[in-house]
Amino acid sequence: MENDKHAQESNIGSNLPEALESTDLPWLGAKYTGKVRDTYTRGAQRVLIATDRLSAFDRLLTTVPLKGQVLTQLAQYWFEKVSSITPHHVIAVPDPCVVVAREVAIVPIEVVVRAYLAGSAWRDYSAGRAISGVRLPAGICQFDPLPAPLLTPSTKESVGEHDLPISESEIVQRGIASSGVWEEIRSKALQLFQMASAEVAQRGLILADTKYEFGLLDGSVVLADEVHTLDCSRFWVKSSYESRLSAGEAPEMLDKEPIRRWLMARGFQGEGQPPRITDEYRRELMQHYIQSFERITGVPFAPDIEDPPVRIERNLRRYFRLA
Repeated sequence: MENDKHAQESNIGSNLPEALESTDLPWLGAKYTGKVRDTYTRGAQRVLIATDRLSAFDRLLTTVPLKGQVLTQLAQYWFEKVSSITPHHVIAVPDPCVVVAREVAIVPIEVVVRAYLAGSAWRDYSAGRAISGVRLPAGICQFDPLPAPLLTPSTKESVGEHDLPISESEIVQRGIASSGVWEEIRSKALQLFQMASAEVAQRGLILADTKYEFGLLDGSVVLADEVHTLDCSRFWVKSSYESRLSAGEAPEMLDKEPIRRWLMARGFQGEGQPPRITDEYRRELMQHYIQSFERITGVPFAPDIEDPPVRIERNLRRYFRLA
């Protein structure tokens, strides 16, 4: 069996493993389908299954095999490190794609922390717009460091809808979060960002920005959803950062941004028909996710390429002790 596993792992580079597009597990409870995760509510617990769906510009585009495993294992890596800063919702990880978590009342805000000017923040800044209500000084170039880490929240919209920038004052004024809850979220987000930035710097990486989600559990603020994964963060290679910018090139990226740039180069930014994504490019994306995981964590990625729906159902039934 061990030899079979090694043989399977060695074939990943040339073969495209089966992708997990969706799940159908009604025995788990009520299902909610998000952009990437299928979640099931089971009493006071929530089962989050990271599929291999790929979304960009708030649109679902294709699947990337093993992406769900990379996201889950990367989030698990970071959740184990954050307990000194904030409690979180994770109870167990019974499968490479599955997190069992406490049910929390999510604060419907994407809490984005930025240390560099990139992505949607650059697009707003270059168009003369405020960034979540914040006006930055003139003269900052794309990919430049910001004067200090900046919170740029956005609303958390439904699948297929665009998240919208929102100022911190509006969050409180509109009753989305009380001033006390928001101040605690703000403090925790900045501490988490500082911790992760310091850790990845030891591996020669820059954490340019990231997104957090928080919820309330018994009145306390807890970290929820995912943390410091490739789908919610931008990681750049530090050693080539200056030389690439001097040459007018984008930083070397380990995150999801190359996918967005590939789409933009083909005229797609969320509106209209997206370009066709070939199996060849899906294979490239799979390798990108795996290699990025290993550089961010310093840990080898251990894929499980057993048929995902079969494996997930078996592991969850075993976890919940169901026949």
